[in-house]
Amino acid sequence: MQSTAASPRRFGRRRSRDRSSPGLKPLGRAIRYLSHYKKTALIAYFFVITSVAAQLMVPQMVQRVLDAVTNGMLAQQISQLPEQFQSAALTQMGWSADQFDLYANDAIRAILMASLLILFFALIRGLFSFGQTYMSELSSQHVAFDMRNDLFAKIQRLSFSYHDQNQTGQLMIRATDDVEKVRLFIGQGLLLAVQAILMLTGTMLILAITNLKLTLIILPVLPLALLLFMLFGAISQPLFSEVQRRLSALNTILQENLAGIKVVKAFAREQQEQKRFDSTAEDLMNQQIRVSKIFSFLFPFVFLIANLGQAAILYFGGVELINGELTFGEWQKFSLYLIYVFFPIGQLGFIISQMSQASASANRIFNILDAENQVTNKPDAATLPPIQGQVTFDDVTFRYYKSGEPVLSNISIEAEPGQTVALLGATGSGKTTVINLIPRFYDASEGAVKLDGYDVRDITLESLRNQIGIVLQETTLFGGSIRDNIAFGRPAATQDEITAAAEAAAAHEFIMSFPDGYETPVGERGTTLSGGQKQRIAIARALLLDPQILILDDSTSSVDLNTEYQIQQALDKLMEGRTSFVIAQRISTVLNADQILVLDKGTIVAQGRHEDLLENSPEYAEIYHSQLVEDVALSDVPESDVVA
Repeated sequence: MQSTAASPRRFGRRRSRDRSSPGLKPLGRAIRYLSHYKKTALIAYFFVITSVAAQLMVPQMVQRVLDAVTNGMLAQQISQLPEQFQSAALTQMGWSADQFDLYANDAIRAILMASLLILFFALIRGLFSFGQTYMSELSSQHVAFDMRNDLFAKIQRLSFSYHDQNQTGQLMIRATDDVEKVRLFIGQGLLLAVQAILMLTGTMLILAITNLKLTLIILPVLPLALLLFMLFGAISQPLFSEVQRRLSALNTILQENLAGIKVVKAFAREQQEQKRFDSTAEDLMNQQIRVSKIFSFLFPFVFLIANLGQAAILYFGGVELINGELTFGEWQKFSLYLIYVFFPIGQLGFIISQMSQASASANRIFNILDAENQVTNKPDAATLPPIQGQVTFDDVTFRYYKSGEPVLSNISIEAEPGQTVALLGATGSGKTTVINLIPRFYDASEGAVKLDGYDVRDITLESLRNQIGIVLQETTLFGGSIRDNIAFGRPAATQDEITAAAEAAAAHEFIMSFPDGYETPVGERGTTLSGGQKQRIAIARALLLDPQILILDDSTSSVDLNTEYQIQQALDKLMEGRTSFVIAQRISTVLNADQILVLDKGTIVAQGRHEDLLENSPEYAEIYHSQLVEDVALSDVPESDVVA
């Protein structure tokens, strides 16, 4: 049975360490992922520039249309005056004879040309807007792909100590929802920000050239609006971090509940679990409402500022129009460009919202990518050559999280090649921790674990674990067929090799009883198989590696006595010539072990063979009589009398 010391996972609601606002550095780091797709990104931003330029030309054409209309109307009115008054009227208007002729005869042509140009620029804007959207989506999807792969690869490499402290649901939400929020900003928000800056800058330049006086009237509005958005951005980012934390908590409850749905139903805890989910969902909802309150105040306030600017322009522009300092077309053009000023400012609200969410999510993503891995290959780590199987624990002490009371204290073991070492002890005695140190799931805090004289910290993890076969207490099968699961460690194994491993694990017979044999789907986490069947497939998976070292963590705990006897008979043959570490609760393994280690509170209190310990160790005698003696009868039953 797995010791509680080996399971330091923290349950309950954890206060996340990433709640503090990190600024925009994580977001900037995420944006640098675009450097892998420079061509696509540059094309997208070229399309943005072209689209904005086309949009900025439209008010110019509108001015041409309106000026052509008003000038044409005036020219028609002047042409109807007596000839002696026409000259005075032209002088009053400041027109030459050629201009008068142009306005009188070519107004419709000018309107038509300007209208066609408006349609042309609208078409250009539409096409390039489509192009920018497609290219930005393409690049952002690639960024999300890279980021998710980096996250998955990092999570795969992180040591057990990291996973002990972080819940599965939290890791899942970072690889899904957090990555998506970063992607949305890179694909939409960042592009909109560039578009807004270009639109705002281009418009202000055109307005300044058109009428500097009117431009200066609206100029004070801009820094006020920008200051407002910066303030709301600083306020909202921590709020979005809290939203993501609460979403992670909700996802964790959902993941745990679905994984343990049988336990929930078995204990009739549906209502209690529903209450727990409701409470967490309410926390998330309240936080999202809190964010909504902030932004529901922001947008009306911004539009109020915009309307004030619009009112000022209408008034002062109207005065200039009455005084003849501004044409009707110029006034209307100025009004349209004014929309181009305040529309990007309005967009900033959406951009700030996306940026705050993306920044909070990017920080959570890089918290994982930057997490320290406590078990890594040294820069000069050597490849472990084929080993004989000698395993040595040299005065090993181990602590979780490098602090607190030791889980193992001064453990010394010498297992010669081919020996079977059985570990016994109460729950929490440290049995599982001992076997976890051999494949470097954790590193010893003090002392050393050695294989054939090699300190496991001096060799590569891949070469170490490739020579160790492991069957854990909690059987984990993956989606796919039975064949896929047996060949998990050796995908290229032949069917004969897979069948031989299954036969050795007493699994071949029940596998062939299925209509599809080895191609039978196992279902999610092996739900279509019994506990004993899953355990035997897990044993076959380990045996297919033909390892020199076997680690069996209570590997027969899920099978009945008859099935265990079958498995044990096969394992006894396969253990010959291999060094085996076995955590067992039944006598069948212990009786024939070369060494039996009795652990209590992280120390070895007895060590030897069965006969010697039974006579000389009170601890072993107590375990033998309380836990194991009931199995003695089965161990003496001939194989021919055992019914599968």
